[in-house]
Amino acid sequence: MSNSLSYPARPEILFERVGILFAGGPAPAANAVISAAATSFLRAGVQVVGIRHGYSSLVEYSSERPLIEGRDYIHFTPKVLSRTRNSQGIMIGTSRTNPGKFVASPSDFADTEKCRPLKATYEALRSINVEALISIGGDDTLKTANKLKQYQELVHKGNKTIPVVHLPKTIDNDYHGIDFTFGFFTAVDFLASEIRNLIYDAEVTRSYFIAETMGRSAGWLAYGAAIAGEASFVVSVEDINGEFREEESVTAPDGTVTVRPVMNIQRIAERIVKTMMARERDGKEYGVIVLAEGLAEFLPSHYLEGVRRDDHGHISISEINLCDVFSSLVGKVYTEKTQKKRRIKGLQLGYESRCAKPHAFDVMLGSQLGVGAFRALAEKKLNGVMVSVSGQLDLHYEPFENLVDPETLVTRVRYIKPSSDFHRLARFLETQVDDD
Repeated sequence: MSNSLSYPARPEILFERVGILFAGGPAPAANAVISAAATSFLRAGVQVVGIRHGYSSLVEYSSERPLIEGRDYIHFTPKVLSRTRNSQGIMIGTSRTNPGKFVASPSDFADTEKCRPLKATYEALRSINVEALISIGGDDTLKTANKLKQYQELVHKGNKTIPVVHLPKTIDNDYHGIDFTFGFFTAVDFLASEIRNLIYDAEVTRSYFIAETMGRSAGWLAYGAAIAGEASFVVSVEDINGEFREEESVTAPDGTVTVRPVMNIQRIAERIVKTMMARERDGKEYGVIVLAEGLAEFLPSHYLEGVRRDDHGHISISEINLCDVFSSLVGKVYTEKTQKKRRIKGLQLGYESRCAKPHAFDVMLGSQLGVGAFRALAEKKLNGVMVSVSGQLDLHYEPFENLVDPETLVTRVRYIKPSSDFHRLARFLETQVDDD
């Protein structure tokens, strides 16, 4: 007879060693995820290795460059994991190396050269006897996990399969299949605290700050920080429509012409100035405006010339200084509208939040996701799923095919719906302006 204090029966484990890998940008509570996952397997008698710095060593693997313990991977032990769930940083490091960067469609799996980094990754894991992989990362890392799974199914048929389970990580919170990602609330609170500090600075100096927050593809972080930080106005990629959206023709070196959406930065600057003027009518000559960094992707092409791109094709947003672009333009529009000058300062916020001390909720959420990886692989014998949490940390498992476009192999991004209650909350709380 069982009771609520009894432990579940230990499942039959089909493998002896599991690997854990973290890729992409850091996020608070990363170590809660890693520690909970590793501890779950160690208690079941399974060896656990942590792959250091994402896929960077795996893609370079060859007989001439084997993986070396300490440099490329570490063995987890109870002592190594002791009191790590609340710690900051990422105990195994990270990188943005992308072994699937040359594979853009299912047909590319037939191309040996395009699959070379995936082949090296598979062989590197096998060389250290990893029999199942836990992938932790954002939408790009999920995309890579799916490609590694498909590579094994399509190219390594009949060989030893390494099951892959993915744990969703991003302070941007732009994932389908899960309500909130670990680290999101810690990052929101950290940025909100900075915004509140800026408000006090702005008040005593009668000035404005334009704060650029992280959030490449969607505005969850920008909106959350603006709501919690009591910013005056917030703009993200979801808002680039109507009068704020234009189209631009771009000619490639081969002469091909494509049309891309761009934002009407003049209109957005005018809308920001409306907010400033509305606040002045209420006797407030100060404020903080929040912009999501992903707006940089919608800048006209001349702003993006010479900007580097990473292995996933993303521009290096930190090189653009979107906040400076807007602070300069908003200052000009404000002077044109009021014949006055106002100090407007641009600031990039974000990197300082990625390794902040994790909040209790993110530690609990991260721990449950880590345990979920054990339950997915050891108890349910799953492969190609993302571990998800809903309700009161209830676990469920989303197949990769529900999250990744089958033709482009790109992860589907979850945007804020303009008509959603979350979006309306920000609009309700910010400074109200007359829409003339």
